[in-house]
Amino acid sequence: MDLVFMVYKLTKSFPKEEQFGLVAQMQRAAVAISSNLAEGYARQHKLEYIQSLSIAYASGAELEAQLRIAEKLGYGDRGTYLKIYSLLEEVSKMLNVL
Repeated sequence: MDLVFMVYKLTKSFPKEEQFGLVAQMQRAAVAISSNLAEGYARQHKLEYIQSLSIAYASGAELEAQLRIAEKLGYGDRGTYLKIYSLLEEVSKMLNVL
């Protein structure tokens, strides 16, 4: 959840023209990580849970790519990106272990 909040806070500062582009994609990808984890767990079936973990992991990779694009475009400050990258790496490692 912290990752989602950090992404939302970061994208608040993006230009208006990105609201329906990069902002929406980044927010969806961040939300998809925790949503897929919760959905898979709630289904209480091991194979569906594993599939949901895989989807959540892929959403993390998607978010990382979008973060790198936004950073290269100069949206936000480097310190915020470093914090988000660190948390995303931690979340990705947890998903991989699960």
